[in-house]
Amino acid sequence: MRFQYDILGESDAESSFTAAFSAADTYTLHGALDALGGVRGLDALDLACGYGHHTRLLARGGARRTVGVDASAEMIKLAREHAAAQDLPAAGNIEYHVSDVAGLPGLGPFDLATAVYPFNHTPDRTSLHAMFRSVRASLRAGGRMLAIVPNAGAFPRVDWSPYGVRILDRVHAGDAPLLKAHFLIDPPLPFEFHEWAHTDLAEAAVEAGFSTVGWQPNRTPPADHVRDEEYWTGYRAWPISSLMTCVA
Repeated sequence: MRFQYDILGESDAESSFTAAFSAADTYTLHGALDALGGVRGLDALDLACGYGHHTRLLARGGARRTVGVDASAEMIKLAREHAAAQDLPAAGNIEYHVSDVAGLPGLGPFDLATAVYPFNHTPDRTSLHAMFRSVRASLRAGGRMLAIVPNAGAFPRVDWSPYGVRILDRVHAGDAPLLKAHFLIDPPLPFEFHEWAHTDLAEAAVEAGFSTVGWQPNRTPPADHVRDEEYWTGYRAWPISSLMTCVA
């Protein structure tokens, strides 16, 4: 489903800055990186990097080498433009490549991989397992993958509209249901993703050769005058995502 991101383009960047779910994802990922002691001196791979927001954060954090990959040529073009516009001191250590996660070229090895919502775009179990094998092959022994993945089973019981996403329908077909949704920017933009259970993702990780698979709940940023504690408490009850951690 790479082409939906070709269409989204800058609108995807907008949703990442304004949507509450995205703010929580970024806060969760930063917390996990801090718990590992940061990224200074590491070779880091940012999977499904989009317009390069997290890629640039890894570079700013002191990664020795930072590589962003995305299946969308349009998103990689935007990532390069954003890096050039921001004139990053670490820009010389950033590379961007157009590539499917399931077929990564020989870019590694890496000490760390970050992955924000790549696995939910795989339509079948074969491609899901191929994606995890590709990531594992790119990591050194002991390397880690930190992945933000959707939580299954909320629709239609939970309304995520206050947090930036509205699920419209679930279509049962193939190995994982297809969810049809809108990013709630102005105007709303449609997108689709597959609803894999966490057990399916863990199974794929183990089969790929990861020695350890763990899960952490989504964390939320501190409350402020726009998003108070009651707002975030509601989100934590049924968060859109969780953090999956895998050790090679």
